[in-house]
Amino acid sequence: GRLFGRRAAFFAAALFAVLGPTLHLGSFATYDALSVLLIAVAAWCAVRAGPRPDATLWMVAAGASMALANAAAYSSALLDPVVVAIAVLVAFAEPGRRLAVARGAVLVTVTAALLLAGTLIGGSPYVSGVGQTTLTRVAGSDPAGTVLAHSWAWTGLVFVAAVCGVALSWSRKEPGTRTWLLAVLAAATLLVPAEQAWLHTLASLNKHGDMGAWFAAIAAGYAVDKLIGAAPAGRTRVATCGAFVVALALPVSVGASQARGFATAWPDATSFAAIMRPLAAQGGRLLVEDPSIAEYYLPAGSQWQRWSSTRNIVTRSGASTGNPGKAAGVVGAGNPAAFARYIAANYFSVVALNYADTTALDHDITDDLRANPNYKIVQVVPYGLESASSSRGTYVIWRYEPPR
Repeated sequence: GRLFGRRAAFFAAALFAVLGPTLHLGSFATYDALSVLLIAVAAWCAVRAGPRPDATLWMVAAGASMALANAAAYSSALLDPVVVAIAVLVAFAEPGRRLAVARGAVLVTVTAALLLAGTLIGGSPYVSGVGQTTLTRVAGSDPAGTVLAHSWAWTGLVFVAAVCGVALSWSRKEPGTRTWLLAVLAAATLLVPAEQAWLHTLASLNKHGDMGAWFAAIAAGYAVDKLIGAAPAGRTRVATCGAFVVALALPVSVGASQARGFATAWPDATSFAAIMRPLAAQGGRLLVEDPSIAEYYLPAGSQWQRWSSTRNIVTRSGASTGNPGKAAGVVGAGNPAAFARYIAANYFSVVALNYADTTALDHDITDDLRANPNYKIVQVVPYGLESASSSRGTYVIWRYEPPR
């Protein structure tokens, strides 16, 4: 709205709101949605600074918001240069080039300082987490073409409209800073797909890519606004505006369908969470394959030191045993020998396996549990039965029950 007017803002917001990835993020309380919010706040602060000569406080606020966004979801750091570019381009004409560059420098400095402070406070586990999930993430096996095709299906419409905005600004011979700003906004859509195509992974593509779509939607709203403005004033312009509003029905339909697919692709874990609740409440240490759902819904989930997964064991000190090697990455199965030692020592009170993501390791752990007379199967829990469209499976739950 501050950049291009209210009509452009309406269509920008509408296009972003009806995207499948946006609807998906809006239906789950995850850190990705928080990160999108904080990046948007940072961009707003950068624009809000406007032509004023001294915008230091606005740049500090933008840097703080951007650092929080990066802490909430490490992947959001990929969009930091876009926010910096916005801060510079908004001020390039007024108050001028020198102060515009100074704004960018302040923004980068504040963000870097806060991230460095957070890294020092978090210590080696935090550094290891950032490295394994972002900086030194292990490549997957998905073809780059597949990654790009999925991204195009989810955000291609907004990207095309954003490119039209760049073309309209250039053809209208508007100030170069405005055309460059629109180009930066449109290009933001490409950053996440390009990175994940390079890593050959579809993991979290729809969530991460939605952040770039937020920027591109601004340029798309500008394009729609200029096309409406090109119509003759009066009834013709009103009719043109109404036609564009009606045209939103297509992205609404496509976005709703995509979001429904995202939300129902995962199995419903209601029954598993209900059975795990009393088991987790009894205390002790828990080994759960894919524990994030149980940790989120159960009160015991806040006691993170108690929870281990089939990719990593959390020791009594809070340290991690990690994966067999760096090549395994954060999604690689843990070391079978390490799990065998901890099971032999009766370290876990409850073990829940679903033989889905770390199948080979699950069978090794099962053999170790059977060899230990102190562990007994207490529940076999089918899940995913609530929705015909979701995948289904079974959790086998073991409990430590030593002889009296």
